[in-house]
Amino acid sequence: MEHVLVVFPHPDDETFGKAGTIAHYTRSGTPVTLICGTLGQLGRNMGNPFFATRETLPQIREKELRDACDVLGIKDLRLLGLRDKTVEFEDPELIADRIEAIIREVKPSIIMTYYPKLGVHPDHDGMSEATVRAVKRIPEEMRPVIHGSAVTNNAVEVIGDPDIVNDVSDVLDVKLAAMRAHRSQSEAMMAKMEKDRQDPEGKTKIEKMLNTERFWIYPV
Repeated sequence: MEHVLVVFPHPDDETFGKAGTIAHYTRSGTPVTLICGTLGQLGRNMGNPFFATRETLPQIREKELRDACDVLGIKDLRLLGLRDKTVEFEDPELIADRIEAIIREVKPSIIMTYYPKLGVHPDHDGMSEATVRAVKRIPEEMRPVIHGSAVTNNAVEVIGDPDIVNDVSDVLDVKLAAMRAHRSQSEAMMAKMEKDRQDPEGKTKIEKMLNTERFWIYPV
């Protein structure tokens, strides 16, 4: 494995459902480059209790993203500077231009992104569409494999069983630390999760969910 490229639109997309897999890569010595499209400046969560405002949220979320990257061992972060919740309205060819340039620079073997049309959020689908466009511009024999993350609950019904199921229980502490790093978005969720983990049945259920990460190979 020479290099992994991770392409998502928001800070915390790299963490929820993917942090354990990324930690496996970096711990094995595989370098990871993260492309983050926006700073999540229109996110609804402002901390719990509130500690962010609409004006300060972009700076806070960038700091949280950089902290999560440190936890996960990501040393190469690329910020595209797109505006949150408007990625779907950007020209996908122009976003693909920027992603393609980074693909040609770092030459990844794998690209992690959302599975096109199964990302639920329009920004998720916009970034994954641009990523697929960029990969299709690469000569077929040099194309990285796209590992798509599906958010929709009926993913198996739509595209079948996942191609990759990773047990990340050995890096659960790293995954939880990355989740905590995104404090403005995760604090209330983490508090509830810790409360639920006090109950043996709840602990088993939560850790089963956290310990497994699933990806589907997208054909290009």
